[in-house]
Amino acid sequence: VHFLNMKRFTPASLFLCAFAAFFVFSCTTGIRPPPAVRQPSRLIAGIAIKSDTQLAAFFLAHNPGENPYRVRRMAAYYIAEAKTEGINSDVAFVQMCLETGFLKFGGLVTVDMHNYCGLGAIDSEHTGEWFPSEEIGVRAHIQHLQAYALTTPLNGDIVDPRYKYVQRGRAQDVFGLAGTWASDRAYGQKLDALLEELGRY
Repeated sequence: VHFLNMKRFTPASLFLCAFAAFFVFSCTTGIRPPPAVRQPSRLIAGIAIKSDTQLAAFFLAHNPGENPYRVRRMAAYYIAEAKTEGINSDVAFVQMCLETGFLKFGGLVTVDMHNYCGLGAIDSEHTGEWFPSEEIGVRAHIQHLQAYALTTPLNGDIVDPRYKYVQRGRAQDVFGLAGTWASDRAYGQKLDALLEELGRY
């Protein structure tokens, strides 16, 4: 009878009792608390955590009209090319999404240019670089990011014609791309918001 007298329990002991009861219940029923959401790294040379399937799902939530096979293929290119150069494919992929409006384009760069990060796109007289395929366009994007984030040489043959113009190692994370890669001072925050959303996939 005295054991059931709640006045004898402190708040700490009540918490421990509740936790123990939940632990026993979860062990006997198989119920587990939901895993914590892993957020993508904001470091340009950080470790990527998202698969091509997850990247494609994130993309198609914004542009469901795009060919899902193309999106999955693009995601696979980003993962493979980024791994070659030690770059975070999560960051590179969301930057492509931001720069192209989720492959809707509409600015100086057109879809046939295979230019996924606005390389060389300045004005009507400088509309940007052209690349022969999706894969080479992705490779050029990754190489340009590598120039921004690292001072080590490229592992692959260079395809980015603007690689030589970058001050090496000038941006370690997405926030360092504001005012450098892009004149938009909110550029880093925009990438950060997309990465936050990607973390839910």
